[in-house]
Amino acid sequence: MAAAKIKKGDNVVVLSGKDKGKTGTVAQVMPRDGKVVVEGVNVTTRHRKPTQMNPQGGIDRAPAPMAISKVAVADPKDGKPTRVRFETKDGKKVRVAVKSGETIDG
Repeated sequence: MAAAKIKKGDNVVVLSGKDKGKTGTVAQVMPRDGKVVVEGVNVTTRHRKPTQMNPQGGIDRAPAPMAISKVAVADPKDGKPTRVRFETKDGKKVRVAVKSGETIDG
């Protein structure tokens, strides 16, 4: 299995869809499904009827998973989308932004 290029906590930019251009932080990664959950992006609403547990009812909003191919890591320098490559620095494997050459972690 290949190393993950997008991880939890990364800042990402949405490349396509209704939220194109929005940025957010990855809350969850689902590598088997090829999906990610990004805070504040792809938010779904559910209208809930009043119940004993929730007597008020109302509208629930929650971010839904989206395809990992629809997001790209935001460049640490300018915040624009970039691809990620792996390099070895000081005997450690680190992720590097292709556009600027900045290390993404570590």
